[in-house]
Amino acid sequence: MITEADTCRRYVLPLLISAGWDEEPHSFTEQKTFTDGRIIVSGTRPRRRKQKRADYLLRYTRDFMIAVVEAKAAYKNSGDGLQQAKEYAEILDLRFAYSTNGKGIIEFDFLSGKESELEVFPSPQELWLRLIDAGEIDPAVADQFLTPFHHFTGYTPRYYQEIAVNRVVKAILGGDKRVLLTMATGTGKTVVAFQICWKLWSARWNLAGEFRRPRVLYLADRNILIDDPKDKAFAPFGEARAKITSDDLTKSREIYFAIYQAIAHDELRPGLYKEYDRDFFDLVIVDEAHRGSAKEESSWREILEYFEPATQLGMTATPLREDSRDTYRYFGNPVYQYSLRQGIDDGFLAPYRVRRVVTDVDATGWRPEPGETDRFGQPIPDQLYTTDDFERVLSLRARTKAMARNLAAFMSETDRYAKTIVFCVDQEHADEMRRALNNENSDLAKVLPNYVVRITADEGEIGRTRLGDFQDPESETPVLATTSQLLTTGVDIPTCKNIVIARVVNSMPEFKQMIGRGTRVRADYGKLFFNIIDYTGSATRLFADPDFDGEPAFITEEEMDEYGQTVSVTETSSETSVSDEDFPVGQDSLANDSEGELRKYYVDGGEVEIATELVYELGADGKRLRVVRYADYAADQVRALSPSAAELQRRWSDPSLRAEVITMLEDRGVDFEQLAEVMDQQDADPFDLICHVAFNTPVRTRRERAAAVRKGQAGFLDQYPADARGILNELLEKYAEYGAAQFKVPDVLRLPPLSDHGNVVEIANKFGGPEQLRDAVHQLQTLIYTA
Repeated sequence: MITEADTCRRYVLPLLISAGWDEEPHSFTEQKTFTDGRIIVSGTRPRRRKQKRADYLLRYTRDFMIAVVEAKAAYKNSGDGLQQAKEYAEILDLRFAYSTNGKGIIEFDFLSGKESELEVFPSPQELWLRLIDAGEIDPAVADQFLTPFHHFTGYTPRYYQEIAVNRVVKAILGGDKRVLLTMATGTGKTVVAFQICWKLWSARWNLAGEFRRPRVLYLADRNILIDDPKDKAFAPFGEARAKITSDDLTKSREIYFAIYQAIAHDELRPGLYKEYDRDFFDLVIVDEAHRGSAKEESSWREILEYFEPATQLGMTATPLREDSRDTYRYFGNPVYQYSLRQGIDDGFLAPYRVRRVVTDVDATGWRPEPGETDRFGQPIPDQLYTTDDFERVLSLRARTKAMARNLAAFMSETDRYAKTIVFCVDQEHADEMRRALNNENSDLAKVLPNYVVRITADEGEIGRTRLGDFQDPESETPVLATTSQLLTTGVDIPTCKNIVIARVVNSMPEFKQMIGRGTRVRADYGKLFFNIIDYTGSATRLFADPDFDGEPAFITEEEMDEYGQTVSVTETSSETSVSDEDFPVGQDSLANDSEGELRKYYVDGGEVEIATELVYELGADGKRLRVVRYADYAADQVRALSPSAAELQRRWSDPSLRAEVITMLEDRGVDFEQLAEVMDQQDADPFDLICHVAFNTPVRTRRERAAAVRKGQAGFLDQYPADARGILNELLEKYAEYGAAQFKVPDVLRLPPLSDHGNVVEIANKFGGPEQLRDAVHQLQTLIYTA
């Protein structure tokens, strides 16, 4: 029977070549994978789902995809792959989808909505002209639009980056004056911005229509947000780059970088931006656009208004919501959006677990004793203090220590060297937290003095050095970094595995920036998912916001004693401006106010315990799991696959069908090891575990099942010669001790004691040959689950 691969080689390739898809600049790529496959965290073992892979992607030029082709085996219908082709076309922003069995071709044209039966594929020029006729491409700017990307050594843009670049460039060439691009943190906005600039720069696009390269201003509100792009992503521009400062007002370059604070006017400076004519720049790129420049009352808004003749591109990670409405009102609707949810679903971003930890004072509030004074002798006003007040109005040292104990215990159970950011209320709180964490990890701090550090404005140059070490995947320390505002945005820490929230967060943009520090995937460093440990309820509350576009993956509730130790567990499933320095000092970072008076009450005594702990986990379907026990969640998934124990037994008894069931359950987040641990049934067969939770059947151990085969199926064993019967009994013993994975033939035959019977061929001959051996092992597995 001719296979799909045979069909592609014999029929599809000749059809594509005859249509001209292999003639420069046109091309096609075969078996093109365009996602990494969603990461599923089953228990503690992350695994990936299948990647999305197109049989053929047709490219009008190297950097412009135009169609997708799905091929099916010659014996199938030509339209069998059309639905998949249409799905891929929508993801890849294509207008043409094809399905073929090598003999017939079915086309779906998104421009007309029509399906057509074809004998040959359209030529590249025919599809291009269809786009032009439909108004998708303006022929007057077609050559500029098709200007190539800059291809770094080994660099291939991800599919959504290619879409984003082409959408923005098309909008700019089409005359749009304000353009917005929304992409989740960690998905490469800076690389996209560079490629946009490179295409326009190489095409010599400019607003005046002159034969010169465009002048671009790249704006942000922190030095790190412009220095990093300038020195790294934009390095191919070479000498065309310049940073605007009071010491450097050059006007002879083409790609300019500046922070608002350096060029804006204030009581001391008239505004460096006025040194440039209003029409000097052709394009102004606003990074982190949601952070204030688009607000009408913002002191930075006047910069954008001054350069009003320029095309202005805003980039943000924040979807439209009330606290980002100014951004969308100014720039308009985004020309392209790539969300956190989509990034996780594609496998480009790491999924995460959220652990909600509640201290007793956060649960019930804290009230001073009559006449109680603080560390400095200040009388503490008699009122009930709650989470919103802690470390802002009232500092409870015992609460900080309880958090530190709990976090240290969590890392001891998971990974003590997992890079961790702890977001605190202010710099003073970050200092207290650093000290508490250091003391809880004194055994490591004795060997690694920088195991715990504070990275805030007050650390100055030392803080910059520590930040560089923290970002470096090869640097062993720091492991724990306490901070307040500094690390919320613009800092890439690819191996960060824990985000700890020790302050109340009310802003969704800020919250998403904070968790964005952990969304990078670094499989080479074992970073495939990350944890969010929430001590204030901010994460739990904001995840419930209907505008949030990516919920977490699991929930556990824990009660903790005053030493930060867990005493019980219930499992469940389910904007700030800164100064002109990278290490800003805000008023909230000071222990005293401007008059020198203490602005907090400091309570050093007392005890604080952990009252409750919850863990939220992102479900395999991308939705929050219901608040149920893990075993109940597993039961729901089992029943969704098999309505009865008998049906499940039928499928499980067949090794090939069993593998399919196991894969489907793992894809839904069911981990057999975790289920066995939760149920305290490590010796039970996985089949018995899932039958028990789903259908309330008795739990049997693997050894009990093996004994049942020996006792009740003696006739099966007796049909074989003594040597073969001995081999089957040894296989049963291996199953009883280690599980059904031991039936993998021929691998298991190479291990003792089975290897003592000879090599694989010799063992197979004892059964009459390889096929007879496989039949015997297959039947043995079936009997295990029917006995």
